Amino acid sequence: MPALSLAPLFQDHAILQRDQTIPVWGRATPNEKITVSFRDQTVSSDADAAGRWTVSLDPLTASTEPTDLTVCGNTTLVVRDVLVGEVWLATGQSNMHRPVSSLPDAETVIPKIDQPLIRHINIAASNAETPAESVETSGWLNSSPESAGDFSAIAWFFSENIFQQIGVPIGIIHSSWGGSNIEAWIDESSMRSTSAGPMIKQRWDYLIENFDQIKTDWEAWVEAEEAAKAGGPINQIPRPALMPLGPGTQRQPSALFNGMIAPLQPYAIRGNLWYQGEANWDRTAEYAELFKVMINAWRDQWGQGDFPFYFVQLPNYTDERDPSGTGWPWIREAQTRALDLPNTAMAVTIDCGDNNDIHPQNKPAVGHRLARLAAAQVYGIDCEWSGPVFNSAEREGATLRVRFDHADSGLAFEGNATPSFEVAGADRHFHPASASIDGQTILVHSPAVLEPIAVRYAWNNTPAANLYNGAGLPGAPFRSDEW
Repeated sequence: MPALSLAPLFQDHAILQRDQTIPVWGRATPNEKITVSFRDQTVSSDADAAGRWTVSLDPLTASTEPTDLTVCGNTTLVVRDVLVGEVWLATGQSNMHRPVSSLPDAETVIPKIDQPLIRHINIAASNAETPAESVETSGWLNSSPESAGDFSAIAWFFSENIFQQIGVPIGIIHSSWGGSNIEAWIDESSMRSTSAGPMIKQRWDYLIENFDQIKTDWEAWVEAEEAAKAGGPINQIPRPALMPLGPGTQRQPSALFNGMIAPLQPYAIRGNLWYQGEANWDRTAEYAELFKVMINAWRDQWGQGDFPFYFVQLPNYTDERDPSGTGWPWIREAQTRALDLPNTAMAVTIDCGDNNDIHPQNKPAVGHRLARLAAAQVYGIDCEWSGPVFNSAEREGATLRVRFDHADSGLAFEGNATPSFEVAGADRHFHPASASIDGQTILVHSPAVLEPIAVRYAWNNTPAANLYNGAGLPGAPFRSDEW
């Protein structure tokens, strides 16, 4: 007889989402009667012929009082110390995955983390061929010096900031895998619906068919690199175009959705935080389409409407894979295309990356900027949530006047670096431009372009991005042209 079981997020110390219908589900004996009790509610349902069952609790108010959730069938399960508050999903690749313990000041930060009303659960890295029903987890962990070192740093600073502002329990479901590309997080059906789908399949088929040779070439390059770093001869082997990331890895199309997202659905959440894109930097047209498709698919699958989806725009970084030094502005722009969807917003980080490290250490700034989005747009807190955003550019003689949204609090250039503005004329050749602030606008000019028609800002991998508004939030990279 199959044992009565619950979906993986229903564990001791869980936090349930307030003010929403709460699905509770699991497995049992076929046709077994299941009763779920929590607070003043008791609901029942019968398992289907395959043993799957689900019930729904009516919306609940936030509560800091621990309560047991009891599931009764042929046996009884009790989930203890359950709170009700705000639950956020945190997903993506390595920069979302980087833990608090990786921070340069971790020894100072971790001992101060002690808040039992903030709880995190880590979802184990899992690759699956088809949608899984279960996944290994860390269990729900109270925020404490003993556990917080394993929390996603960005998710921790987000949850701490939100808790300080609204004072209700905060739960973070952290499900990320370093080095993953976006196609790994999209279900197969949605992937097939995209124009990029056939090319993604073609690339994956090629990788599988040639995996042994790709692995051999990669290992030879790595060996030569390590020998050179150890004082040996300069590595003469060109870096291979492909890494041996085949079946079972974080690059397999749809496999991370199957293993790390499907088992979580439809656990009630407030919204999602997303930090990913580095693994797709060189396929920007695909990314612009896939990112929207993924957001829409997750929302449909969760069945909770257009829940908030907040994402991190990639920061400054010198990518050795991009000798042009100009590839990353395009993936940043591809990310912005998702802003066309409702309930999306972007945390700009062009000012807090590390030119020489794809894993920048300033995770507090990223978490706090994501928290600003939620504070303003979800929790009704009066605060500026965005830096200056390009609105329009108007020619005035040999100068362009650039107007911005989110500039009511003023504009400022911080630091001594020359702002990264460029202008171009009809020949479409961009030249560095001087920039000066005039009220809530910026005047840009280059003596090399007497009749400017287009302007770009921070349009390279590692720009001097020092434009801010009065709230201290950075301006997003932009271009006025569509070239």
